[in-house]
Amino acid sequence: MTENPQEFRKSLKLLDSTSIVIGSMIGSGIFIVSAEMSRNLGSPGWLLAAWIITGFLTIIAALSYGELAAMMPKAGGQYVYLREAYNPMSGFLYGWTLFTVIQTGTIAAVAMAFAKFMGVLFPWFAEKNVWLDLGFIKFNTVQILAISSIVFLTWLNSRGIKAGKIVQNSFTLTKVVVVIVFLIIGLFFAANSNALNFNKSIFWDAMQVSKNGTSLNMLTGFALIAALGTAMVGSIFSSDAWNNITFTAGEVINPKRNIPLSLFLGTLIVTIIYILFNIVYLQVLPLRGTYEGATVVERGMQFAADDRLGTAVMSNIFGNSAALIMAVFIIISTFGCNNGLILAGARVYHTMANDKLFFKAVGRLNGKGVPAVGLFLQCIWASVLCLSGKYNDLLNYVVIAVLLFYVLTILGVFVLRKKRPDVERPYKAFGYPILPAIYIILALFIIIDLLIYQPEYTRWGLGIIVIGIPIYYIWKFIDKKKSISS
Repeated sequence: MTENPQEFRKSLKLLDSTSIVIGSMIGSGIFIVSAEMSRNLGSPGWLLAAWIITGFLTIIAALSYGELAAMMPKAGGQYVYLREAYNPMSGFLYGWTLFTVIQTGTIAAVAMAFAKFMGVLFPWFAEKNVWLDLGFIKFNTVQILAISSIVFLTWLNSRGIKAGKIVQNSFTLTKVVVVIVFLIIGLFFAANSNALNFNKSIFWDAMQVSKNGTSLNMLTGFALIAALGTAMVGSIFSSDAWNNITFTAGEVINPKRNIPLSLFLGTLIVTIIYILFNIVYLQVLPLRGTYEGATVVERGMQFAADDRLGTAVMSNIFGNSAALIMAVFIIISTFGCNNGLILAGARVYHTMANDKLFFKAVGRLNGKGVPAVGLFLQCIWASVLCLSGKYNDLLNYVVIAVLLFYVLTILGVFVLRKKRPDVERPYKAFGYPILPAIYIILALFIIIDLLIYQPEYTRWGLGIIVIGIPIYYIWKFIDKKKSISS
């Protein structure tokens, strides 16, 4: 029997699916973001609390999505869940935000991190090294390498799901081995008793410090809770992209079992890894330090050079070679991460196109059974974001949008149980209704916290979603005119 070129090919087993979850989640964030979180919280206990809460929320969300994935094992994942729980516009607004910023912005940011750390090994790749100057725009060698990596991974994934999963499995396995090596070194060979004793002495003493260390602010009561919410932006983004496996549901073997299980296993493994990473940081470095410190210990976690905590930890063992070692770690991590992001994203745009809410060509599969047009359209926009230099700002802008869509999707579990009580649910959300309700409440608190304390970012995030509303109606109007004329 010949395969239908317009149908996704079932190729992803449980291992492959879990590999996509883990590989898409672990990028460069865990090696960096705890530095800023340390400045915001100033307390080892509260830093660990932020990561534990983030992990708890992520696992609850994954368990809740498992019900939706088993109930609707279709390509497009979260887009489909929102469409079915509410209406087509809800799904479109998610897909719109995913394409314009969430997926493509993350791809751009990860690619730039890959290229910058490649510059540690090969100094020719540097932002100051302008390769091409067109007057209105300059192409530096970091951008060229970042874009080249996106183009290569896009081409690779256009060759079929098997090619994409081989790369994903290989890099995820390598990444996990590298992570285990880092944790062993940090836990057993790089521990600093002075740093550990100091961190114990200030364990719950929260104190916010500015990035240059010039101002201090003791945190108690509601100010502490507010600081915890804003600090979690870093841990939430580092723990994001776990939902990407739901986008590829059309290619998962036995999706009703394997998607929920891979969501749980992947998020649990990454959560444990992230908590252990922070324990390593606290065993090796004092959380508090001085901006002008001469050594990694004097600078502490708060003022690690360029926020590179992983490098600071490794320098205790390997000295000046630490930067090279960590560069190799992060190059492997970011390359594998971007493969998973690129592989998954185009599946959402494919489903949107078949709903007549995106370009028609994106809804077709190539001879290898993958949405190649969607892959390359995603590639083009992510490359533009690399050139814009605004990818990191865009990620800050949409943190509220990411959380808002997660809340709406998990609320969709409640909606669909009322709306479609008789639909088969091979897996039901663990701890329903208590755990999903806890997620919704805590996530809404973080959203409100960000609206109050980071309005410069959140208003843009909400603005991107709102812009999608007229775009939706314009798209519907164009489609209606085409239907009438045909």
